[in-house]
Amino acid sequence: MNNLPPLAERMRPRTLDDYVGQKHLVGPGAVLRKAIESGNLPSMIFWGPPGVGKTTLAYIISQGLSRPFFSLSAINSGVKDVREVIEKASLLKQGGQTLPVLFIDEIHRFSKSQQDSLLGAVERGIVTLIGATTENPSFEVISALLSRCQVYILQHLEESDLLALLNKAMTEDEVLKHKNITLKEHEALLRLSGGDARKLLNIFELLLNAIDAPEIVVTNDAVLENVQQNMALYDKAGEQHYDIISAFIKSMRGSDPNGAVYWLARMLVGGEDPTFIARRMLILASEDIGNANPNALLLAQSCFDAVKVIGIPESQLILSQTAIYLATSPKSNSATTAIGAAIALVKQTGDLPVPLHLRNAPTKLMKNIGYGKEYKYAHSYEGNFIDQDFLPEAIRGTIIYDPGNNARENEAREKMKKYWTQRYKY
Repeated sequence: MNNLPPLAERMRPRTLDDYVGQKHLVGPGAVLRKAIESGNLPSMIFWGPPGVGKTTLAYIISQGLSRPFFSLSAINSGVKDVREVIEKASLLKQGGQTLPVLFIDEIHRFSKSQQDSLLGAVERGIVTLIGATTENPSFEVISALLSRCQVYILQHLEESDLLALLNKAMTEDEVLKHKNITLKEHEALLRLSGGDARKLLNIFELLLNAIDAPEIVVTNDAVLENVQQNMALYDKAGEQHYDIISAFIKSMRGSDPNGAVYWLARMLVGGEDPTFIARRMLILASEDIGNANPNALLLAQSCFDAVKVIGIPESQLILSQTAIYLATSPKSNSATTAIGAAIALVKQTGDLPVPLHLRNAPTKLMKNIGYGKEYKYAHSYEGNFIDQDFLPEAIRGTIIYDPGNNARENEAREKMKKYWTQRYKY
């Protein structure tokens, strides 16, 4: 058995009919399945969480269309590796072979220059690119390359999908089908795997190897006793990736610098991408601090820029400084609430006309029909303020921004009460 590949590899599906999950893409009549069956395959990006079958799907596509398959990982490949693969693909094309598929795992980790090296090959039709990413490609893939790719979103596997994988392994795997296995409980298996099919099968195999008995009964206690102690403290490609970043964000939102730095350290020791951490802090600076301390956004942006320039290990100091600053800053979600309320109002009321006095009047005709006529230039009045309406008539007087209860926004509230006495009365 030691000479066999791992269970996850042995159970890797070879056809779309064996593929588990993603029915919205590869089920009967689904968009990607139609493209595959037609043979008219675009370059594409698979975006989704770990362990949902991105790599497997790329391989199934290439094999189903009888195309040469090249695979690179962005973690350990550079521009030189990309160019070598493209050169091989170009020779195949010149030799009259079918268009090769080039699969790039974790394409979000490629630098701009590395992605640029792919662009020409995609444009010239030397390869069909399939990139896989766990991050939003809109932020991580250069626009020129992204515009030439179709983005397909892969979803978390359902509980029924994961159980189907386990049952399939017990009945069809060349090793497990000869064992007497009873799956009495499965909750711990699913929780530890975090919905990652590959990790689920690895955990299952680890458990079965740890139990030396003629009959193996899988229970939650057995899983926790035999597997959990052997798992890594932080798996940046699994469930804990999301759990720990959640704990990190909630610690800063909850104004606990100790929790914030602890979870930051957990991510750094586990090898998390520092730009991912900095990006999340940038979001939090507006979402949870906002106008209670506008400098938080400036520091978070500086942190993000510095991390990209400096890298690890030095940037861990900048990340720590920023996390502590954000955790100890006053909190307000008033800006988040305001834009949410405004968007809901727009969806509810539709395209309300802009009041005439607020409209631009670049031509004489527009001026003659009243565009901009009643507009009052605030700087021409005492205190640089004059009472006038800036909302469409149908929603005039609506309060969208409600200042938070903190020193800076309490000051803003008093100013609003002074200016807009009929709106901000409290």
